[in-house]
Amino acid sequence: MASTNNVTELIIVGLFQDPEVQRACFVMFLPVYLATLVGNGLIVLTVNVSKSLRSPMYFFLSYLSLVEITYSSTVVPKFMTDLLAKIKTISLEGCVAQIFFFHFFGVTEIFLLTVMAYDRFVAICKPLRYTTIMSQFVCRLLVAVSWLGGIIHSMVQILVTVQLPFCGPNVIDHYFCDLHPLFKLACTDTSVEGVIVLANSGLISVFSFLILVSSYIVILYNLRNHSAEGRRKALSTCASHITVVVLFFGPAIFLYMRPSSTFTEDKLVAVFYTVVTPMLNPIIYTLRNAQVKNAMRKLWEKKVNSEVG
Repeated sequence: MASTNNVTELIIVGLFQDPEVQRACFVMFLPVYLATLVGNGLIVLTVNVSKSLRSPMYFFLSYLSLVEITYSSTVVPKFMTDLLAKIKTISLEGCVAQIFFFHFFGVTEIFLLTVMAYDRFVAICKPLRYTTIMSQFVCRLLVAVSWLGGIIHSMVQILVTVQLPFCGPNVIDHYFCDLHPLFKLACTDTSVEGVIVLANSGLISVFSFLILVSSYIVILYNLRNHSAEGRRKALSTCASHITVVVLFFGPAIFLYMRPSSTFTEDKLVAVFYTVVTPMLNPIIYTLRNAQVKNAMRKLWEKKVNSEVG
């Protein structure tokens, strides 16, 4: 940390104070996290193994699932162990590291969702040029740019944070480390830093969301010229993506585009996008996609046959 700090360890307030409620949360959230790992991991495996899922859409989906695993894992394992602990602590350096990776993977997901919208736009609006525009090189470049954008965003957040002096108190009113709760512990005015965070996190979410909405408005407009079967397939694919976008962007915009607070509702909203949403994404994409379901079924049958043989 660049500034001189008297605080080296932080105490995390957590989601609830009642030990019984915390244990109930542990029992409830553990299967959700395991489902996140298994569901997203299965999508990554299926896309990489199956020859029928070689299109750019599934290439991006596999990276989205990988990001979901890492994004959720920056918060949930620590959160789960804290639910069983009497005193919840984290070092200041560990707190900053959690903020870095949380924002890194979160913004990478935002950019990947935007890239996936662009992929659908090209596929539906420019079908004859789709394979030329969305070449393997372009797909890899778009994924690399998404990761790079996440790193740059997160580095800005951390450069702002490490300049702050922390001399007490050391109780962070949240169940994980994030910028606004940590800023409240700084023994200096953080209004400028708050504006930087608003510009960096909030505006990225809003602008990306507007780009996504605009893309799907154009897509829906162009679907008028497609056959009924073509419209049905396109709408099925787009509906899955739009659902994921709303589930992810809604909470992000709610939390980062307004002044910070310590309302219990904020913590519950954070639980939704750190614990629940990463688990829902593989369900949403597989339930509405026959190709993914068939590929998973073939993968399972191949595994069973190899064991029997």
